[in-house]
Amino acid sequence: MTTTNIEAKARTGPKSGVQNGPFAVLGVPSFAWFLTGTTLTNAAQWVQHVTLSWLVYDLTSSGTMLGTLNLVHSIATVGLAPIAGVAIDRLPRRGLLYATSIWLFSISFGFGLVLLGNPTVVWPLFLFSLLGGVGRAVSMPLHQTVVFSIVPRSLAPSAVALVHTGWAVMRSIGPAIGGFLLLWFGPAGNFFVQAGAYALVTLTIVKLNLLYEKPDVKQARTRSSFREGWTYVLSEPTTMAFLLMSWVLPLFIIPNFNALPPIYAKDIFSGGPDTLGTLLSAVGVGGIVGGFVTASLGKLERRGLLQLASLLLLSLSFIAFATSSALWMALVFMALAGFFEMIYLTTNMTLLQLSIPDSLRGRVTGIVSLRSGLMPVGAFIAGIGADLVGPRTMTLVFGGITGAIAVIVYLASPIIREYRLSQAMEN
Repeated sequence: MTTTNIEAKARTGPKSGVQNGPFAVLGVPSFAWFLTGTTLTNAAQWVQHVTLSWLVYDLTSSGTMLGTLNLVHSIATVGLAPIAGVAIDRLPRRGLLYATSIWLFSISFGFGLVLLGNPTVVWPLFLFSLLGGVGRAVSMPLHQTVVFSIVPRSLAPSAVALVHTGWAVMRSIGPAIGGFLLLWFGPAGNFFVQAGAYALVTLTIVKLNLLYEKPDVKQARTRSSFREGWTYVLSEPTTMAFLLMSWVLPLFIIPNFNALPPIYAKDIFSGGPDTLGTLLSAVGVGGIVGGFVTASLGKLERRGLLQLASLLLLSLSFIAFATSSALWMALVFMALAGFFEMIYLTTNMTLLQLSIPDSLRGRVTGIVSLRSGLMPVGAFIAGIGADLVGPRTMTLVFGGITGAIAVIVYLASPIIREYRLSQAMEN
């Protein structure tokens, strides 16, 4: 049976043999290729993060320069995300996939050549971070959108869960891979490795069949397109509710995973980089398990309640982590936090995407991507708070706020509390 025939079979509905089982989506060849491509993209981005961070700090010995580098990347990503959403709705998505992969390949290969010529130059690293942020501004909402062009709606929850599981895998092992590649190939070699990964991603795009893409052929002005996306978000209570719930992640959850662990490793557990790596790996392992669990949920109806329950259990995991007296206990609770974070993230993103009509998916997803601009805010608050009251207190505060949000939303929002998967499938 050819690839096209298999995917056409998946298109026919729940009676198709391709759709049997919790991981039936892996039987859709286009999705398998897409999952490979997104995982390679995540790997390349982690290698990039490690390489740039190491180079800037090694050359300047300045934490301010390191923070500025990340700020430049974030500004480019957040600033262009809404425009990228318009492009995703107005242009062929396969062409955008090719364009972003070729763009990221070109800048990675080009900066590898720059470093070969002058390994001590600093300013091109900031330019690369800016240009990489431009690519990420398009690729981030594009990948979230293309999932719904590849698989039928009935398989979308499992597909989203597996894509996020691939991200969790790279979050767990990506920094270590980047570090080893720095030792083996040097900074310039790392850029060439990134370029090679993006070249492989381009090859996976060739294999994709976007059977469920519904292009919007209307000729609308960009300004009007912005207004359409925002109008939809503001007028649809379900979409707005899940969008607001997604803000909890960058403000109160992610800082516990990226800003506070170095302080815990050094000041609380009297360790070094190995202790930090172990803490982060525990989060990644928990996230991988959580992703597979979410993908296996199948027809579980009460997804809104699942989102709130996972958020509450995540908050309790943070509180237990903050009160852990031994490293092994901290690792257990960090793994649990990663587990519940992945269930919360995947459920939230799935229900949010299922609430968006295909004709507006790119524009609304571009608006959703603006939440990444909240990450520096959360990290800044966590860092300042850790200096003032200590990391344990900040984790307790963030955990308490997260748990309170879960309880308040359960009591006050029937939209989320009563939301069922069948409702999303009917939209």
